[in-house]
Amino acid sequence: MLKAGVAIILAAFGATASATDITVSAAASLTNAFKEIGAAYEKEHAGDKVQFNFAASDPLVQQISKGAPVDVFASADQDAMDKADNLKLLAPGTRKNFASNSLVLIAPQGGKVPVKALADVTQPAVARITIGNPASVPVGRYTKAALENAKLWTAVEPKLILGTSVRQCLDYVARGEVDAGFVYATDAAIVKDKVTVVATVPTETPVSYPIAVIAAGPQAAAGRKFADYVQSSTGQAILAKYGFGRP
Repeated sequence: MLKAGVAIILAAFGATASATDITVSAAASLTNAFKEIGAAYEKEHAGDKVQFNFAASDPLVQQISKGAPVDVFASADQDAMDKADNLKLLAPGTRKNFASNSLVLIAPQGGKVPVKALADVTQPAVARITIGNPASVPVGRYTKAALENAKLWTAVEPKLILGTSVRQCLDYVARGEVDAGFVYATDAAIVKDKVTVVATVPTETPVSYPIAVIAAGPQAAAGRKFADYVQSSTGQAILAKYGFGRP
């Protein structure tokens, strides 16, 4: 799977790379906002092209460590960025926090199982709950820690359907394949006609998004410009449009 992911990036980006191609690997929850930021960046930087690879943060780190030609990495938590840092993948001094988010419990609109509060996830009628896989998906790590803190994890764990990204969890709920799920507030807002936000879930660790330039990136200098743009007033305005908070 990992080799396939690297191969896809190489095929998509490496074969056609030019002096102005910037390759960005970013957390799945950033998909909509980053696509708009990329388009705005291209308009302001004639000739530059921004290409994205969106997935869960941990697999992105693995791809980069295996040689995927990436210039910028944006993660949905500090843990994944720490892993990249420990692997010496980051250009020194480029790691910055650029956005924040919140964790929410959602349920399908019109669902047959009533989910009206966080404590309802322990009810027998709530049989299938989706979260990101805590081993590789930041939203899963936030969720597990929050449920453990609320003394709910033991009751919920047998019901879990693990997603490979926050967007997969969102899809499960939107399609009514599960009774409830935990995603970011920004993801829930994308399909507000299909899901109901039941509760905002307190997290011990703030949901914080760091960005950094990859030291070995083929276009690291251009990557610095894009990372700066994400943190600029224009980039921050676009992030706010999609519900992200300030870092």
